[in-house]
Amino acid sequence: MRSVQLIITLFLLACLSDGCGNEKSSNSAKIIGVSLLTRAHVFYRDLEDGLRAEAKKHNYDLIINAAEWDANRQIAQIEDFITRKVNAMIVCPVDSRGIGKGVRAANEANIPVFTADIASFEGKVVSHIASDNLAGGTLAGEYLAKLLNGKGKIALINQPIVTSTLDRVQGFKEVIAKYPQLQIVADVNGHGVRDKAMQAASDVLQAHPQLDGIFAINDDSALGTLDAVEDFGRKSIVIIGYDATPQAREAILKDRALKADVVQFPVKIGEKTIEAIARYFAGEEVPTVIPVEVGIVDKNSLLQSD
Repeated sequence: MRSVQLIITLFLLACLSDGCGNEKSSNSAKIIGVSLLTRAHVFYRDLEDGLRAEAKKHNYDLIINAAEWDANRQIAQIEDFITRKVNAMIVCPVDSRGIGKGVRAANEANIPVFTADIASFEGKVVSHIASDNLAGGTLAGEYLAKLLNGKGKIALINQPIVTSTLDRVQGFKEVIAKYPQLQIVADVNGHGVRDKAMQAASDVLQAHPQLDGIFAINDDSALGTLDAVEDFGRKSIVIIGYDATPQAREAILKDRALKADVVQFPVKIGEKTIEAIARYFAGEEVPTVIPVEVGIVDKNSLLQSD
């Protein structure tokens, strides 16, 4: 009888310490909240695949939402993650400065924040994992300068509210500045989406009848620009894009105005983001920035890869 009472007593003490399964135990799966910029881009769908594959290896549960370009929606998603008491947060900001409110709220709740692809200007972020966009912009500038033989008039279809784009444009402009006969005559916001980029490019084409080349900061922008260039019949203009999505690769292979694309590896970005979180959970030091390599593809390299 005494032995039965002892067992019951020990069981009750265990319940008091761990909640008898009503609370998360130290061995329960970590929960990570993810707020993507969008699921409309192939890039972010691939990044999500990388997150899921690596999270599965570590037995992490992911709560994945997409802000779909809405900064207020993204803040609400972060607030929901805080309410749910997630163990960590991954954010791909809609607006690098505007996301500061959400990051600071997570900081106050002692939830570690990691950013992927796009950085935050404000709040404490454990680590930022992204393509080396400065290098990517450099590759784009070098390729366009080569195509134009170092002279001509150039336009940028930009999206200046996110850090990834700011870095791409910086790398591009640093290269172009080395060529005295290359002139950037327009730098306009295409908002990173195809229809708005098409309109922005159309305005540039009307204003600059002698334009020679265009750098578009992502492939939605590049494909929108391509639509505009073809509508205007400006066959001599060359376009460089960024992302190397299937549609962009197809356009390059068909000898259209889009001649090359900087290629990113979003699956790897997703994987490295979860790896960084795992290192943080293990008490290891995590670099504040983890760059992921980029490359460039054109018709020849695409044909060789096939």
